[in-house]
Amino acid sequence: MPPPRPVPIATRTAAAGVGTEGGAGPGRATGVDSGSGMLARVYGEHQSSGSSQKLRCGCTRKKLLVSPQQIPKQSARKAKEKKGIFWGIEVAETLSWHDWELGKEIIKHLILKNVHVKTQKLSYRCPSTRVFITVFPQPIVLSPGMSLNLPVIFRPTEKKEYEDSICFQKTEGEFCVTLRATLPRHSLFFPAAVHLPICAVYNVTEAVFPLRNVGDLATVFAWKTPSPFHMIPDWGMLNPGAECMVKVVFQPKAAVLYDVAATCWFGDEEKQKRTIQLRALSKYPYLRVNVPRELCEDAQPRSFRDVLCFGSVPVGTTVEKCVEICNMSVVDAPFRIERAKDPLLQDHVFSCDVSDGVVPAKGKLALCIQFQPQTVGKHSADYFTVVSAGCLLQTVLKVVGSCKGPLVSVHQFFMDFDWINVGESLMQTLEISNNSDAPAYYQFDIDGRGSVFSFDHPCGVLEGTTTLVLKVTFRPTHPISYYRRVVCLVHHQEPIYVDLFGTCHSDTDKPAILRARHLSWYRTNTVRGLTFYPPDILSMMLKDGKLQMDEKRALMLPLEIPQDKPPEEYSEASSMTEYFHDGSSSDLALFPPHVSVSPREYDFGCCLPLHKVEPLPLCVTNHTKGKISVAWTRSRGSAFQVTPEVCDIPPLKSSAFRVLFQPTQLNSLYAAELEGFAFYKVLRHYSNIEEDTTICPSWCLTVRLRAHTYEAEREHFIPQYTLDVPKTFPAVAPNTDTYCSMLLLNTGTSMITFGVNQAACPSVLVKPHSGHIIPGGHQIFFLCTHPVNTDSQQHVLPLQLNSCPGYTQEIALRSSGESLHLLLEGDGNLYFKPTYIGASSTRMYTIKNCTRLPMVFAWKIHQSDRKILSVTPTTGLLQPYEAMAQAWTFAPDKKTKYLLRAVVFVGRESPVPMSPESVRYTLRIVGEGALGTIRAQNEHLDLGNILVGDLQSYNVVLLNDGICSLNYVLSVEQQITGPCDPEEVCSDALALELEHSKGTIPARSKAFVRITVKPARQLRYTWSIKHAICTLTVPDLVSTKEEQQPLCRIVAAGVYPTFCITDVCSAGSASGISKLQLWRLFSLDTLNEYLERDPTPRELTYRVPTRHSTCSIPPVYTPILLDFNFGAAPIDSEPTLVMLLMVNKGVVPVEWAFLFPSDQKMDMEHWAEDAEFSPHELHQMRIQDNHLFSISPKSGRLLPGQEESVQLSHRHDFIGTDHLPVLLKVSHGREILLNFSGVTVEQGQRYVHFTSTKHLFTPIAIGSTHPPTQIYELYNGSSVPVMFEVQLDNIERIQEENFRHPVFVCLTPRREIPPGTTGHIEWIFSPLEARMYSVDVPIHILGGDSALITFQGVGYDPNIMGETARFNKVLSPSVIPGSNKLTVPGQVATLSHHRICIGNIPDCIKASRLVFLNNTSENKAVVFAWHVGTPKDSGMLQIVPELGVVQPGESTPCFIMLQASGRASFYSIDLVCEVYIQESLVQYERGLQEWEREKERQAVEFTITEKDLRAEKKPKSPARRSSDSAEMEKLAESSAVIRKYKTLPPIGNHPVPNPPASCSQRRQLLDKEAGRLWAKPEPPKPILLHLGVTARSHSIEDFFSNFTSEFPKYFLNCLFKDQPSESESVDGSRDRDRIVMDPSWLSLAAASKQEMQIVTDMLTGVIRGLLEDTQFHDAVSRSLDEPIPYFSQLRCEESAELQDKGQSSRVPSRVSPSPDLYLEEKDEGMKEIRQETSPSNDSLVSWERMSDLFHHEQLREQKMMMRRQPAFGNLVELVLENTLQNILIEASRGEVVLTARPRVIALPPNPFQRNTNPAPPPSRA
Repeated sequence: MPPPRPVPIATRTAAAGVGTEGGAGPGRATGVDSGSGMLARVYGEHQSSGSSQKLRCGCTRKKLLVSPQQIPKQSARKAKEKKGIFWGIEVAETLSWHDWELGKEIIKHLILKNVHVKTQKLSYRCPSTRVFITVFPQPIVLSPGMSLNLPVIFRPTEKKEYEDSICFQKTEGEFCVTLRATLPRHSLFFPAAVHLPICAVYNVTEAVFPLRNVGDLATVFAWKTPSPFHMIPDWGMLNPGAECMVKVVFQPKAAVLYDVAATCWFGDEEKQKRTIQLRALSKYPYLRVNVPRELCEDAQPRSFRDVLCFGSVPVGTTVEKCVEICNMSVVDAPFRIERAKDPLLQDHVFSCDVSDGVVPAKGKLALCIQFQPQTVGKHSADYFTVVSAGCLLQTVLKVVGSCKGPLVSVHQFFMDFDWINVGESLMQTLEISNNSDAPAYYQFDIDGRGSVFSFDHPCGVLEGTTTLVLKVTFRPTHPISYYRRVVCLVHHQEPIYVDLFGTCHSDTDKPAILRARHLSWYRTNTVRGLTFYPPDILSMMLKDGKLQMDEKRALMLPLEIPQDKPPEEYSEASSMTEYFHDGSSSDLALFPPHVSVSPREYDFGCCLPLHKVEPLPLCVTNHTKGKISVAWTRSRGSAFQVTPEVCDIPPLKSSAFRVLFQPTQLNSLYAAELEGFAFYKVLRHYSNIEEDTTICPSWCLTVRLRAHTYEAEREHFIPQYTLDVPKTFPAVAPNTDTYCSMLLLNTGTSMITFGVNQAACPSVLVKPHSGHIIPGGHQIFFLCTHPVNTDSQQHVLPLQLNSCPGYTQEIALRSSGESLHLLLEGDGNLYFKPTYIGASSTRMYTIKNCTRLPMVFAWKIHQSDRKILSVTPTTGLLQPYEAMAQAWTFAPDKKTKYLLRAVVFVGRESPVPMSPESVRYTLRIVGEGALGTIRAQNEHLDLGNILVGDLQSYNVVLLNDGICSLNYVLSVEQQITGPCDPEEVCSDALALELEHSKGTIPARSKAFVRITVKPARQLRYTWSIKHAICTLTVPDLVSTKEEQQPLCRIVAAGVYPTFCITDVCSAGSASGISKLQLWRLFSLDTLNEYLERDPTPRELTYRVPTRHSTCSIPPVYTPILLDFNFGAAPIDSEPTLVMLLMVNKGVVPVEWAFLFPSDQKMDMEHWAEDAEFSPHELHQMRIQDNHLFSISPKSGRLLPGQEESVQLSHRHDFIGTDHLPVLLKVSHGREILLNFSGVTVEQGQRYVHFTSTKHLFTPIAIGSTHPPTQIYELYNGSSVPVMFEVQLDNIERIQEENFRHPVFVCLTPRREIPPGTTGHIEWIFSPLEARMYSVDVPIHILGGDSALITFQGVGYDPNIMGETARFNKVLSPSVIPGSNKLTVPGQVATLSHHRICIGNIPDCIKASRLVFLNNTSENKAVVFAWHVGTPKDSGMLQIVPELGVVQPGESTPCFIMLQASGRASFYSIDLVCEVYIQESLVQYERGLQEWEREKERQAVEFTITEKDLRAEKKPKSPARRSSDSAEMEKLAESSAVIRKYKTLPPIGNHPVPNPPASCSQRRQLLDKEAGRLWAKPEPPKPILLHLGVTARSHSIEDFFSNFTSEFPKYFLNCLFKDQPSESESVDGSRDRDRIVMDPSWLSLAAASKQEMQIVTDMLTGVIRGLLEDTQFHDAVSRSLDEPIPYFSQLRCEESAELQDKGQSSRVPSRVSPSPDLYLEEKDEGMKEIRQETSPSNDSLVSWERMSDLFHHEQLREQKMMMRRQPAFGNLVELVLENTLQNILIEASRGEVVLTARPRVIALPPNPFQRNTNPAPPPSRA
């Protein structure tokens, strides 16, 4: 809502700020900060009277009042119009009219300026409305820099806003200028958002922002602001163009991130609103009080200390110490200091000047505490509470201190002046010491001017720990014995008494000399009441036996006194009691007085005139039973005299004396102390004393006198003094005297007399009542009161100075009796949370002494409850107002609720009397015993796999579902499983550590136990965490072993990071190497095996790749060395590229790196390196500098299951063998040294790369009739074909040694290997004995180097080894898929499998496998062609299709069919699929055709020039050219046709010049030659895909015996079996060179296709005729019925059995796939024939019926015989094979879904179906 009366708010400019109310002049504080900062100062602002309001925590903030000062400001519309440039014309984009009125025309000019360098021509179109009028349109021509003013008239007709435009046309285009007339509007501008500083909860922060009226009208605004924000001012009015600063005040009450919108309403009738976003963050403050360590009472190391100890401080002094208030939060924290409400009489000895303040964020604030003690010996304690804003947090600071006063003592308590004569004097010294460091004011209460004893310094100040030597002078005036007990008054200390005594003799009077022993006897006799008798009477009583002496020679009554009541002894009373209980100051006295004087003090008052002063009557009373004499000491120069000076007084009588005052000056003060001594008259002479023990010292009588002679009109001297008096009496119990001292110092130059009106305040005793103080001296008073109850009493004691009522100082003191008052926390109730039975729960409970006196307490717990309840401490001392936290322990013993009571007795003395009458308080304790259990949130926790040696931390969550807290103890048991030695791992340290094994879980909560796991082995760890609940009887882990319960089970596996090589492929010069050979060349099986093992400790010397070596050849920390053999290639050939596929088959990430020697060497300065290198180092440096070996990438990281390919390359730039040790480093894992080796040979050099110099054949069983053929591989790494020859001399020697048995047979001793391919040497190993055979065979390379290869073979006895011999089952029928991810650069096709392992197969079978060729390109078709390595392999292996085209993104199936060769063999065939991009082939063919056409054209075309005629006899030709180019040159020279145009360059086939020294020179010459000649197009290089096919064939007998279950799976092709094999025996009868063959086979091989077809047709006709000729069948059957010849017994059992059953044809057992099935079918057929041909006993069948039946049986037999023929079986197998292949092809194309659910269609039966089968005979019914 808008406010009812808006107040206009003036703007401000940059030069003047907004003033406060009433105007702002120079020096006045402004209400708004006019600086550039947005933050307003909350604290420290100047407070204006009447305009400041109090904030929390004592912070003040000034209320902002904005004065109506109005400062105009330039409006936005007055600014320069925004202009634009359109094709060189500068013009305003908008022409605006403001403040217009109806009926008036307003003209404005539109200025067009040509800013182009050329003359501009343009035209315009008038506005469409009539309110905007301009001149009639006409062409405008503007020269460069010229302007044109176009007037525009605005004629409004209505009160509304108008908008139109003027359009200008140019040849380049059209642009418009907007014409706009606006109405006056309300518009306010302020920022969209304001960010306030971070603020503490309940604190205040501010920010300011400008509010500007950018409208045309005076605008009233009002803010609507959400809490906790508010605006100042929250409403007002702004004139057009005016601006004011608005303050945002942020006072949060919760810690929240605020992002709210404040709304500003403005306008008149139509309200408008705009919002501003207010963003602020509030945080809770956190304050801690920290006391420096040296100021803390306890020396325990803690992070924060909250007890400030002042120690012992001298009374009256002030000590200040500082503590730190630390702000642990990120916000400024305001605070205030609070103190407990103290009783009225507590001394505020602690004070703090700071009542509130602000601690900066993360900062500190020093808080100073002052301690000014007032009462000596009092221990003070107080508490200051630091309260943060909003009372959110309270931190209590405890301050303690004690008060120490002076400790004054005299070195001797009596001074014996012995005896002197009258008129003499004697001086002795008295040492007085202050053993405290507090200064001491002392005063001997004696007036030396009128006494026989005088002190040189009767009063003074003793500084701390000083000693003062006083001179005491004895100057007697009468021959008597003198004794005076002088009191030394000490401020803040009890009085000290000194006994002064001496004896004076004259010529006539010689009293007995007074000694110290006499004083001791006197005190004892006084207690016993014997001193009231004179010495002569006491002597007579001794003589008469009425008195006796004790062991100390003191007098006592006779022994008639009861024995149970011993004589009284003198006990020293307190000095304060002795001082006040003198019988005169108070009604109490320690002993009855012997002699008294009255009055003791007297004030003569004003004595005018001087000579008319009335004497003072003085009465001295003798209370003894003897005659005494009184002698007054004469005072020299004193105005006071006593007459008579000496006088005798009879027993129990009084005598009168007069005190004469004789003043000598007017207007003066007089004061003095008169001294007199009374003594028994019998003591005048020592001869009168019979017993030394009866000597009694004299009694000193003193009278204090005052007077003044001031005239009435004269003013008394103004006293100048300092009074040190406490405000309260020290605390005491009721009905106990309390004392305090008061010090009055005369700071003036004149004497001060004082007098205390005791009658005005009878409750307080003051001593002395009157007296005088010399200038610079002081007077110490002692005050005593006797509070009777605990009520506070006010005492006002008038002290009159200088005998003038006007100089009366009223001394106000308070006193009260302090009763025992103990405050119990929680109104005397103590509640314990439910506690586990057997355990204990401890709570801190606070008690406080609420009195000013120390208090002793003692707790009493009932005997039956002491096992359940206890407290520490049970007794103690509480200083005044001190609070003590006590530890209460509750230990329930059963499950129930407890209500217990404990009593605390308090008192002032220790021990505290525990009687019913004592003060006691009862504490009510409530508790409960409960049961509970601890469980783990996850009873089974699998941490997974953890890196060995690595640290992994986890949290085990423990749950307590009960109602009581539980204290637990944890233990861990470890179990290690896996492939390890149990005895070795049992001694391993615990691999699981608990952050804490003990702890407490509160009720209904959970606790987190941090565990750290560090496995040391690659094994499986199992930890069982057990727990036990701690009780009072089971406090620790040792005691809980038997009571431990399982808590959870944690399982983890220690793993090493590892990976394996899953695939390998090659490219470049190694493209002809198969995958199997690459696998062996790079020892990948061994590498994978080593990678799976655990690293050795030396390998973990450097867990990550590190440059640790200082030499070129780094040290080796691994025992493993593997060869990475890159093979061989000619120089300048393509680099050998090998791609390895690395797969992380582990469970943890793997970081790997290949480190060259240079990668392990530290970077060193040149001077530190060794200048001499070994040949080995030079060799490695050459390889690394020329980058002959390279790896990309050299390092990486593999996540579990991730694959990554690594490319290894070897450049063939130098001839020779390159070796480089490369370290394969797995971080935190294995470290394997790889020996990179590669060979580079010269061009044309014959070189065979031997994989190894030792070859081990597969073990063969002895006695094998058909040992398999095994192969040994040779790789031709050169650029020319290589012929090898095996030298067989050693083989023949081995044969001779083994009884001519061919142990080793080389089937291919001579063969040629094409360049870049692998050749095979076929071997047959046939052992004769179960042992190892070894032979060294030289292999000669024709034109190259030879090698000596060691071939080894092992023969074993299958009867001995039995099932353990698994050598014949190493090949299982499986297909090993490769990876399509591993590709070489530029590869666009992949195979679905890179290796096919057919496994173990029998002879004479055909095995088929399916492989898919995939085209991975998206837009290029590929052409493929399969190639088989050798002619023998091509005869055994068939691929369908052998070539074809694969469209982009498609795949084609390829069937691989292996036909066993007819004898047992190992097959390892490398199929190569050449893949071309179809587009490159088309380009090659097109280019080849163009080249051939040009070649033909140049063959018949020539050019004759004069140069050619002159050089006819010197023809020039290249150094090397082919036969085709030579013929073309001859034709060109002989031709005489002259052409007009120049012919194309001659055709050439890359003539190669002599190779230069470097590769770069060779490349340059080749490039020049290629530019000079038109080279024949080269075919594109194919992408070679290798497919390895491995298998092992066995003879049928061996296969059937070893693989019986696998035998029915194969189809035996008998036609192929009956063909003669290439090698029928192992004796080598076949020619070794395989040249001599059967002539029939040679003639058949030489026949043409037509001849072969004629022979096939003829044989087919003959066979069919024989199959249909029944006579032939009968003849064959009859031949079988002939007697069995002898040689027929050599056939197998199955053949003989068939012959006995009359089978018509001889079919071997190997013909059918299932011989048993065949025998069963034949047997059943014969039984049927016999059953059918046998006569029936029941009926007779006609002969015709029998003949028909026999005819049908013969036909059925013929069909079955045809089915058993090999040709029929082969035909069926071929049909099934083609059928399955078609199904697979359709499935691969998506035409058939093999996994679809089959549908069964049931057709209805056909009623018209004829039964063609003959009716069965009646015998079968």
